[in-house]
Amino acid sequence: MEAGWRSSAEATHAPGRALKILAKSIYKELRQNGYTRGEIVAFSTELLGLVTSEIKGDEPDDNPSAS
Repeated sequence: MEAGWRSSAEATHAPGRALKILAKSIYKELRQNGYTRGEIVAFSTELLGLVTSEIKGDEPDDNPSAS
């Protein structure tokens, strides 16, 4: 297992912590690859838009890989 990654069993016990670790990892990866803070905010906005659409029922929840 890669350092910093937890098993799904471990993540189940502390989902909030696991998501915080994932978010920090994604942020660090984007910054290391040259993305600006503004670009990361734009990415986050797009991600929130996808979640919002799903919650509103615009997109089905049963097939997350369909885009």
